[in-house]
Amino acid sequence: MSTKGCCKRQNNKLNTYDWLCDIPEAEKATDYVEVQFKNTRKGYYLNSAKLNIAKGNIVAVEASPGHDIGTVTLTGKLVLLQMKKNNVRVNDAEPKKIYRLAKQSDFDKYEEAKARESQTMIRSRQIAADLGLNMKIGDVEYQGDGNKAIFYYIADERVDFRQLIKVLAESFKVRIEMKQIGARQEAGRIGGIGPCGRELCCSKWMTSFVSVSTGSARYQDISMTPQKLAGQCGKLKCCLNYEVDTYVEAHKRLPSREIVLETKDSTHFHFKTDVFKREITYSTDKSFAANLVTIPAERAFDVINMNKKGTKPPALEADVKPQPPKRDAMDILGQDSLTRFDSVKKKKKRKKKPEERKGGEAQPTQSNRPKKGEETANTKNRNDKPRRKEEANGRNDKPRRNDEATSNNNKKANNRNQSKPHGQKPNPAQTSEQPKVNKNKPLVKRENNNEKEKS
Repeated sequence: MSTKGCCKRQNNKLNTYDWLCDIPEAEKATDYVEVQFKNTRKGYYLNSAKLNIAKGNIVAVEASPGHDIGTVTLTGKLVLLQMKKNNVRVNDAEPKKIYRLAKQSDFDKYEEAKARESQTMIRSRQIAADLGLNMKIGDVEYQGDGNKAIFYYIADERVDFRQLIKVLAESFKVRIEMKQIGARQEAGRIGGIGPCGRELCCSKWMTSFVSVSTGSARYQDISMTPQKLAGQCGKLKCCLNYEVDTYVEAHKRLPSREIVLETKDSTHFHFKTDVFKREITYSTDKSFAANLVTIPAERAFDVINMNKKGTKPPALEADVKPQPPKRDAMDILGQDSLTRFDSVKKKKKRKKKPEERKGGEAQPTQSNRPKKGEETANTKNRNDKPRRKEEANGRNDKPRRNDEATSNNNKKANNRNQSKPHGQKPNPAQTSEQPKVNKNKPLVKRENNNEKEKS
């Protein structure tokens, strides 16, 4: 027999990888063959005729009554290990045999029987409802030759289905076999997506279902909310058993929950445990949370040893200076902000009110305007105060010079105006007004011009 195709893995959760398929001696170790049928049903048959059978072949095997059609999933020495694992004993009864490799006539009967399964399931559900039975028929499987039908049902209580078997046998003219399955098996047969976002374990790879208890959730400090603990089948999630062994080992290195810690002030009872941080929280009341104190596991062991010696510490916390809390990582660049790509709106400048423009003085209205001949204190103050613009212009336009130079210039300008004949316009440069000074010219040149005029 060729070993090239025996190591090919099937896309089936019930497939068993034959890691001994490359060893020639392992192939001839036994004549037993593992054959798989619909759903999760498997059987072990004897190849008494010494047929050349390989993994993946479709064969006709012995059944009661008639024959059945199945697929070969395992050959060689590994079949004996699987039989031992599944508690299949060879010596107790005569083993069933493999008749032949499936022919075309066997395939035709098999397809004809499979085509009747959906209609049979719908009709059987109606019959069970008419009889008032508290059960649910989940699936129907016909034998390869069509002489027998297996009805898979789900029921929470014990059901007397003797009358149902009689009605089903008269309706479908076949031999009836009833097989009860659990809610987990039904979920595995239907399939679905779990809360983790992946395909259900029962429909993907699980072949045997172990009972799950609420103790697994308690060890892992999971909330005991039924909606969170239940799967799609309505039972406790199978994945609760995956990490429970690790939590059990971790709790062995922590103080027992039943131990009570004594201090000088009060008695402390266990409230909760953080397995990852190895921290334990104690409460002064046994029934509810009161004056919670969280200490590391090492400190709890120290207090327990002190209580065994008959001493009580003043407090559960150790006499250690409190350390400043560690700063968490900060997002300096702001890359984690959800609004980092939003456009930043510019703030519009608020227009100043007329009261704010003029030094906070309110504009007079018709009601508070002074009458003719009347002066208020505000109007007097406004008349007395010089305008700011004129003061600013005066400061900017007046050149910086000595007091003597300015007085001499004013005297000479007056003398020139007196010497001019009547009707002649005075020269703007020779008037009593101060001459316009160019700001860009230096101050030294202006003084030189004044000296020339003197000469």
